[in-house]
Amino acid sequence: MSTPITIDFVSDVVCPWCAIGLKSLETALDKIGADAQVEMFFQPFELNPNMGAEGQDIGEHLHEKYGSTPEQQAQAREAIRARGAALGFEFNMAGRDRIYNTFDAHRLLHWAGENGRQKELKHALLKAYFTDSKDVSDHQVLVDTAASVGLDADTAREVLDTRRYEDEVREREQFFARHGINAVPSVIINQRHLISGGQPPEVFERALREIMAKG
Repeated sequence: MSTPITIDFVSDVVCPWCAIGLKSLETALDKIGADAQVEMFFQPFELNPNMGAEGQDIGEHLHEKYGSTPEQQAQAREAIRARGAALGFEFNMAGRDRIYNTFDAHRLLHWAGENGRQKELKHALLKAYFTDSKDVSDHQVLVDTAASVGLDADTAREVLDTRRYEDEVREREQFFARHGINAVPSVIINQRHLISGGQPPEVFERALREIMAKG
């Protein structure tokens, strides 16, 4: 008999460890298979909520935010690329040189959730940014990405050109912030158990099996 599991995956679409964490989590869920009946929701988190429309050079941004040197950044990029490759996710480090505001991407993900395509759009947005080096704040990129996973392009543009889902996304962001989520990815199981960071698949699998065993 399958054990019902609810997963809130709190993340941003310009967070490399979120891409790694999602692939690791899905690898773990594949291993668990039919033992679990999983319902997953992608919750919004903005790494840089005050980022301007033009975005910012990644090297400059990381230095300002963390004080990291170019050498440290290069080491981190290689570690991320290798982790992604091991999980079947391609990070195109050479092509990606800017980081962008993601609020509109989260509004589109909220809409996609209402139309049963949230997971597909999440994957497509991560690929658009990290693999294809696209500007995921650009409305045309967002519309095209939505259409690529079977969502209606005209409705996607209407969502982006208006203020639809602004309040809903802000409410979700504030809810998780009030509950102590200040870094991503944060994986919340059954609204009670928190797994933080881009953990390896075996860490997710072990934690999920322990939670399932306790009922």
